[in-house]
Amino acid sequence: MKNQKKAYLYGLGTIFLWSSVASAIKLSLRWTDSQSLVFYSALVATAFLFVVLCVQKKVPLLLRFTRREWLFSFFCGLLNPCLFYLFLFMGYDLLPAQQAMPINYTWGIALTLLSIPLLGQRVTRGEWLAIAVSYFGVLIIGTKGRPWSLQFDSLSGVCLLLLSSVIWALYWILNTRDKREAVAGLFANFLCALPVLALYMGLTHGERLWTKFTLQGFAGGVWLGFFEMGIPFVFWLTALRLTQSTARIANLIFLAPVLSLVLISVVLGEKIYPATIVGLGFVLAGLVLQRFMKH
Repeated sequence: MKNQKKAYLYGLGTIFLWSSVASAIKLSLRWTDSQSLVFYSALVATAFLFVVLCVQKKVPLLLRFTRREWLFSFFCGLLNPCLFYLFLFMGYDLLPAQQAMPINYTWGIALTLLSIPLLGQRVTRGEWLAIAVSYFGVLIIGTKGRPWSLQFDSLSGVCLLLLSSVIWALYWILNTRDKREAVAGLFANFLCALPVLALYMGLTHGERLWTKFTLQGFAGGVWLGFFEMGIPFVFWLTALRLTQSTARIANLIFLAPVLSLVLISVVLGEKIYPATIVGLGFVLAGLVLQRFMKH
């Protein structure tokens, strides 16, 4: 049954949770490293998704997955959460949150670029303009308003975040071919990723695995597991199911980076650079232009 009011509530709840992510990542990285944070977050998200499946009585769906579908989940799990969040958190570790967050939102542009070779889609001149506008915004943000200097605070951080946006876009393109129930499919992806993350932790941390454990770092992983990887996904699916217009809900996403900047300023105490606001404006303008050109 459609219920637009409830759809907005679930949609706005999702946006608020996503808006807290940049601040939560930076706070967590004060107490732990990016590899540990990915593992903690994925572990909590997997447990949460399993509880959701139990509540919805969908656990039997897992037993019906074919070997090919489990192999698909393994590959998807390598992309998300393994590579995507590892590169994302490493990028946040190298850049201020106000720079890292807007760059992360370029995944919508990366989606368009990947759709050319993977889906055989054609990109119009208007969409190419949108891509150029958004990536010029990234250039403004990364150089603190000196785009022609090409001098970045951390070129490695910018590259890691751009790479994470490509991985995220690739993940969602692959999932357009996944006909399984959404929560069950996502749980399978995370479940397959956990052994890989555990092995990676063992190889990178070795004997330091437990000595590097901190309650504060784990608490950050719990927050991100619930409020970045878990609950927003369920809320967003619910909002899309209840809405009378997908576009109305999808447009709410543009509120997230603005609210995120407010939280970054208040929670982290970062002084927001004028270049960040201008660059974010370019990124969002490119995303809006891209959406307009598709219709």
